Amino acid sequence: MGVNILGMGRYVPDQVLTNDDFTRFVETNDEWISTRTGIKQRPMAGWEPTWYMGKQASLRAVEASGIDPADIGLVISCTATSDFHTPSMSSVIQHEVGAVNAAAFDMNAACSGFVYALDTARRFLETDDSLKYVLIVANEALSRFLDFTDRSSCILFGDGAAAVVVEKSGKLFSSALRSEGSGAGYLCARAMQVAPEVAQESDFEDPFPQMPLHKLYQNGKEVYKFAVQALPRSFELAAEKINITKDDIDWFVPHQANIRIIETAAKKLGAPMEKFIVTLDHYGNTSSASIPLALCEAIEKGMIKRGQKLALIGFGAGLTYGGIILEY
Repeated sequence: MGVNILGMGRYVPDQVLTNDDFTRFVETNDEWISTRTGIKQRPMAGWEPTWYMGKQASLRAVEASGIDPADIGLVISCTATSDFHTPSMSSVIQHEVGAVNAAAFDMNAACSGFVYALDTARRFLETDDSLKYVLIVANEALSRFLDFTDRSSCILFGDGAAAVVVEKSGKLFSSALRSEGSGAGYLCARAMQVAPEVAQESDFEDPFPQMPLHKLYQNGKEVYKFAVQALPRSFELAAEKINITKDDIDWFVPHQANIRIIETAAKKLGAPMEKFIVTLDHYGNTSSASIPLALCEAIEKGMIKRGQKLALIGFGAGLTYGGIILEY
């Protein structure tokens, strides 16, 4: 059993930081950033909470789907940048969109979050005949955790949200999810800090001593090595389950991390870049929101059409990765 995408919606803040804006506080320039990452600008949330961006994207997805929000049976919010420890972002968004009969929970698989959430939604739909629709919303505000003195990481990330409404379907669907927890320290941000004097008296060691307080840490070299392998591997794991090849895919929609990662992974996979949807030039890396933002934009532009086969590929902190092959 697969899923049918009924409708999508996206939302990004009006505030935008161009590459030139970064020259005010770090030693860099537009050429240095764009040639290494493919990014020219990225939206920044500013005052807008993560849940607010998710709400806007969700309202647009529900409207595009043409359904009564009361018929939504489950809301999944995938985010690594929740505004609250509790309540869940999904519960807030459930109320805001009027999904009064829905269950709700959050999921954090970082940049793989949308792939994980879509696979989870499919499993709920398969096992519960009473469930009609699932709303998935990916909403991220990475800018709040960036170290704006580190030019290697602060230039990469943007903020935004995208949402999708899905229903059960007999359409093609295959998925594969994986994690390499041994590399968790390569890309991480701390939620709470144990007092140093307490930690010294305890019988455990901090697994991530390199991680600053309330700032994102990234080992770019190790993340790159992981990502260029994880992208083709994610596709291959999902494709072998249904005996199809890269040539059967109309569009690849990868996590938008870095243009060099996408280009290198495409070569490893043996697929032309013309088949890859790329939006990081104007969004940057929006973590779990990057795949649905790219998917939604490509659908709106008429690039992706009904009946085409898509490969959605996520990879990121955790280190998580995963692929979904489906028919749009």
